[in-house]
Amino acid sequence: MAGERADVVVVGAGTIGGWASVFAREAGAKRVVVLEREIAGSGASSRAAGMVRAQGGTPDTVRLGRWSIAFYEEQRERYDTDSGFVGRGYVIMATTAAEERAAHERIAMQRDVGLDVRWAGADEVRRLIPAMTGGRFRGGSYVATDGWVDPVRNVRAYGLAMQRRRVELREGVSYLGLRTKAGRRGHRVVTGVETSAGTISTGTVILTGGPAMQSVATAAGARAWVGYARHMVVVTEPSPALHADTTAMAFDMGAGIYWRPEEGGFLWGMSNPDEEPGPGRAIDWTYVRKMQRRLATLVPATRDLGIKKAWAATIEYTPDHLPLVGPLVQRDGTTLDGATIASVCGHGMMWGPAVSRIATDLALGRRTRVVERVEDFRMDRFDDAGNPPFVDPVALPFPVRVDDELRAAGRDR
Repeated sequence: MAGERADVVVVGAGTIGGWASVFAREAGAKRVVVLEREIAGSGASSRAAGMVRAQGGTPDTVRLGRWSIAFYEEQRERYDTDSGFVGRGYVIMATTAAEERAAHERIAMQRDVGLDVRWAGADEVRRLIPAMTGGRFRGGSYVATDGWVDPVRNVRAYGLAMQRRRVELREGVSYLGLRTKAGRRGHRVVTGVETSAGTISTGTVILTGGPAMQSVATAAGARAWVGYARHMVVVTEPSPALHADTTAMAFDMGAGIYWRPEEGGFLWGMSNPDEEPGPGRAIDWTYVRKMQRRLATLVPATRDLGIKKAWAATIEYTPDHLPLVGPLVQRDGTTLDGATIASVCGHGMMWGPAVSRIATDLALGRRTRVVERVEDFRMDRFDDAGNPPFVDPVALPFPVRVDDELRAAGRDR
């Protein structure tokens, strides 16, 4: 790799890095190189649940979801492959009066942004999800075009798109840091990327990393307010009582569990907000059983079903549940010209394509049209204690002790 040059270097070959590299080639970048220390898609991208919704809690998260859904729907025509998107509809449930009020306020905001969303009462929810014959709930917000993708198929889709757009993928090559030089107005400017196989000269780098986002940012002289949590996903054995061929998805936000059809059964996922932040090394069966009991109160047909498969993955999060995308801001508060950071922070399939598009637009000096206030996603939106200006209210409950985790990992320096 000695003496190599590239128009754009992308760090990370997960969903964000993969699609960003494709978008960069489509935007005219002649030579795009993607660095992946392991195998493309071997991290969280292939271990996701695949949920995709436009029902965000802020106007711009609605826009992220809508853009991503439109992208998934157009993939077959655009790339002759796709991520297996299924638009079956999504109910975000309200089980209390307070949750119902919040849902109606959220629906009003979402409709102002142009989302076709409405309130579905309890009887309609049971028609949308026939197996939901138990429990007490008031209804939920509903969007018919929300759905899910197949995570493994998504990895295949962006892998094929990378090949066809002649993106150069370097697997087994680690990113070590950036080379810079003095620029205008006291800013540093990117001149290259240091890797385990040598240096690549470039003036444009897109830093992704998912669950490795902290170390990626640290190697570039920045601090990312990103924490990590174990996320667990379970798939039940098949059952005709679940009506898996017709049922919509659901999210019991108060309890912190979502579910959808999968392989004739139900897939459901959750994270424990009370556990210590850290990587997902194993399944917490005690918590899984607790959430299984919660699901069974609403969907009694799942009570006696066996578990067909289960897995734990590490997913990253920010204190406000929003993505990180924008210029790389170093610890001294200055931006590093030529470096863009991009992470969906726990919403990989849901916002991944849209965040990849934004990152590519910004990296290539273009105005992005995906959202209206991209500055709300900058990495320097947090104060010195990691507190954000606002929080997206539609998210799984995650731990929030990002700073403690950084210290424990020895990275808070």
